[in-house]
Amino acid sequence: MRIVECPSPNHDERGAPIDMLVLHYTGMKTGEEALARLTDPAAKVSAHYTIDRDGRIYRHVAEERRAWHAGVSYWAGERNVNARSIGIEIVNPGHEYGYVPFTDPQIASLIDLSRGIFARHPIPPARVVAHSDVAPARKEDPGELFPWKCLAEYGIGLWPAGGFYTLAEPFEKALARFGYGVSPEVDVPVEKVVTAFQRHFRTAKLDGMWDEECGRILADLLEQREAAMHATA
Repeated sequence: MRIVECPSPNHDERGAPIDMLVLHYTGMKTGEEALARLTDPAAKVSAHYTIDRDGRIYRHVAEERRAWHAGVSYWAGERNVNARSIGIEIVNPGHEYGYVPFTDPQIASLIDLSRGIFARHPIPPARVVAHSDVAPARKEDPGELFPWKCLAEYGIGLWPAGGFYTLAEPFEKALARFGYGVSPEVDVPVEKVVTAFQRHFRTAKLDGMWDEECGRILADLLEQREAAMHATA
């Protein structure tokens, strides 16, 4: 795996251990525009890595430093997601400029890069998240075309296994237990949170309305996470 150095000045001290991976799309017209923005000191944004359409990986910020990729965000009680996470941008014009599927070389590079990150940092599958998961009121990336199921087959993130589970608690409470920010902890409309969940785990219907299928999926994910935690305890 070859990594091209493309340093960004936009980083600072972490102040927390690394235990999250946040995946993004660039949401700009071209990869060149994205690289320029991520390395522009005036933009005050960055990521640790960017993966271009041909699979080329650019490194902007050393992993031990905090990159500025998640913005105002929340996951599992953590409001400074940047401090605990590694951020990977994947070149795609996104919903604003003509959203397209991600390429096979991009996903292959992402798998290789993520495996290396996991070897260096204790990041459990349940803490591999979308930008939209940690900032559902503001963000949609990497979006409904992102192949989360494929990545989960390589241990990168969780994916529902098809178990017939049911939630034994209100869905808002279950979403919060999984990690999402919901009221009153976070001032985000619940419809935005539900849409983020659907965009990640149930892409066939993105309506922001909680239903029985969403409940089964979330119960399945919670069961998987609990089983993994017990296995490593």
